[in-house]
Amino acid sequence: MSSAADATTDPTVPVVDAATAAPATPAEHPRARLLGVLLAVAVALAAVNLRPVVTSLGPLLHRVRDDLQMSATVAGLLTAVPSFCFAAFGFAAPALARRFGPIVVVTAGLGAITAGVAARSFAGGTAVFLLLTAVALAGVAVSNVLIPVVIKRYFPDRVGPMIGLYSMALSAGTALAAAVTVPLTGALGGSWRVGLGVWAVLGGLGLLVWLLVLLLRRDGRPGGQSAAAVAGDRLAITRSRTAWALACFFGLQATGAYAVMGWLSQIFQDAGVSTGTSGVLLALTMAIGVPVSFVLPNWAARRGDQRVFVVALAACGIVAYLGLAIAPVGGAWLWAVLLGLSNCAFPLTLTMIGLRARTSGGVAQLSAFAQGVGYLISIPGPILVGTLYQSTNGWNLPLGFLAALLAPQVLIGLRAARARHIEDEVG
Repeated sequence: MSSAADATTDPTVPVVDAATAAPATPAEHPRARLLGVLLAVAVALAAVNLRPVVTSLGPLLHRVRDDLQMSATVAGLLTAVPSFCFAAFGFAAPALARRFGPIVVVTAGLGAITAGVAARSFAGGTAVFLLLTAVALAGVAVSNVLIPVVIKRYFPDRVGPMIGLYSMALSAGTALAAAVTVPLTGALGGSWRVGLGVWAVLGGLGLLVWLLVLLLRRDGRPGGQSAAAVAGDRLAITRSRTAWALACFFGLQATGAYAVMGWLSQIFQDAGVSTGTSGVLLALTMAIGVPVSFVLPNWAARRGDQRVFVVALAACGIVAYLGLAIAPVGGAWLWAVLLGLSNCAFPLTLTMIGLRARTSGGVAQLSAFAQGVGYLISIPGPILVGTLYQSTNGWNLPLGFLAALLAPQVLIGLRAARARHIEDEVG
C-alpha cells in the first residue's frame, strides 16, 4: 500500500492531508480537514447509491415481469445488464476522467443514477425499462471505476480504511434496498413503479453532496493541476499478468454476485418462502457485507498478499450453494449469511486493485481494465442461470453451475492476491 511519503514523490497524486501537502497557513488546515471529511462523506453516499438500482429490483422482479410480460430468459438478460453496462462504460471512465476530472465524472454518474431510477418507474414496456435501467447503470459504472481512483488520489496513506468505508457503505445500500423495498412498496400503495422510483430520492441526496464537493474543490485540481494528471503515464496494462488475474477474478466473483442479487429472492420463493421473507433473506445476504466490507480491506491491506481471504470466501460460497440445493428452507438463514460472506470477494478485489498499482494513475488504468474486462466476463453467467432455470424448471443445475465457478475463481484469485505492482510487470 502506498504511504503518504510515497505519494509525495508522485506528481499525479494531489494529496489533501496537510502533512503531505505544500506548506499552508494555520487557517488553511481546518479547511483542508473539512474538505477531507466532506469528500469522505461524498464517497460513502455515492457507494450507498451504487446497488439499489439492482437490489431494489430483485424482490419486485416477479411483479415487473408480470406487468411488462417478461419471460424468464429476458429477466435473466435484465440481471446481466449491470455487467454489460459496467464493462462498456467502465472502459470509458479513465478517458472521461482525463478530460473532465474524476470528481466531475462521478458527479455526472450520480446524476445519471438519479435520472435513470426515477424515469424507469414510468416505463411502459420491457425495452424502455431496460434502456432506462442502462442509463442508471452507466452512472454506476463510471463511479465504480473512479471512486477507487479518488480514494488513491486524495487519501493515499489511508487506502485500506477508505476502501473499507466505501465497501461498507456500498453493502449498506445494497442491504437497505433489498430489505425495505417490499414493505416500502406496500406502504406507498403496492405499485412496483413507486417502490423502484422512490430510490431516486437517495440518489438526489448523493448528487447534492457531490455537487458541493465539485464546487468547493473545483474538480479537485488544487494549484491549477490538469485533470489529465489523474491518468499519469499510459501503461501497457495488457502485458501485466496481475492485471489479467484481477480482471478474471473480478469477473468470476461478479458472476456469482449478480446472479445472487438477481435470483436469490426467486430461489427462496420457489422453495415456499414468502415474498417478504425472501426479501429479508436477500437483505441479510447484503447486510453481512456491511461490517465485513469495513474490516476486510484493512486486514487485507496489512498483509503482503491476500490469498487466505480468496480461499476462505470461496469456501463459504460453495457451502451456501450446496445448501440451497439440498435444504433451501431449513437452512435458509445460514445460506444467506454464507452467501453474504462469499460476496465479500468484491471489496477484496477493490482492495487488491488499490494495492497492485503504485500511483493513482496506475489505479485508474487497473480499475478500468479489471472492472471492464471482469464485467464482460460476467455477462453470460446471469443469463445462463435464467436459461437453466427456465429449461429445467428448478434450481439444482443453476446452483451447481454457480458452485463450480468458484473453483477457477480460487485458482485465479491466488495469482491476483500475490504482492505485485503492475508497473513492475509492464516495465
